[in-house]
Amino acid sequence: MLIQRGLYVLAIVGVVLFCPLTLDAQVAVRHTEGLLHGFLELSTFDGKILADGEQTQIARGDQVTTHLVFRFKDGSLHEETTIFSQHQNFKLLSAHLVQKGPAFKVPMEFLMIVRSGQVTVTYTDEHGDQKTLSEHLELPSDVYNGMITTLVKNLPPKIAGTTVHVVAAGAKPGLVKVEISPVGVDEFSVGSSRRVRATHYVIKVDLTGVTGLIASVIGKQPQETHIWALQGKAPAFLRSEGHLYHGGPIWRIELVSPRWGT
Repeated sequence: MLIQRGLYVLAIVGVVLFCPLTLDAQVAVRHTEGLLHGFLELSTFDGKILADGEQTQIARGDQVTTHLVFRFKDGSLHEETTIFSQHQNFKLLSAHLVQKGPAFKVPMEFLMIVRSGQVTVTYTDEHGDQKTLSEHLELPSDVYNGMITTLVKNLPPKIAGTTVHVVAAGAKPGLVKVEISPVGVDEFSVGSSRRVRATHYVIKVDLTGVTGLIASVIGKQPQETHIWALQGKAPAFLRSEGHLYHGGPIWRIELVSPRWGT
């Protein structure tokens, strides 16, 4: 079961980041996505379960639609819908994120249509007032909101690192670079004895060269996100550790299996 969540959408409040776009490189499709329906669990590092998750994915031709939802025990909701194409290279078409409830400091809704470059953010400010802002951005072809874990399954296994873009969402949206790097191999067990090796990836938001715009708004370098993926002929997501929003706690997401019983 694969989770498309990947990197969290940064909650950045500030001006739009204007920067020259270099020649961007889309990630090539080495393993096509297909039909799936799986279940996830979001927890703290000490094992406290915060939310139950569910993901569905449907592929029609070269177009894939994924829907991911986390329902928190306190009534909060994190819901993502990501649509992308997978003809030779992965290309994001649209990304929609909803976060609401006490688990999130800033309730918000984020919608990005890549072809038009239109980005709309609806959020609740510190006074409890709802505001909606809409921006037009010149988006590169390697913008990959909501697709980081898809990418790690398709990166060449011996590549040192890959840099892509995501749109950081808040009161004003802006582009930031994201570095995806394999840092080692960790073992885990399956059943009573079988040992399996998983590739460990570190995901970093790169603020190098960002002068006073997004960097000053964030206030500090965002913490890394960690993803573990099974490689081989049928790669799969296994675990992630990171934020669901900027400045929030680091939570763990893992696959869960059905529990049978009376």
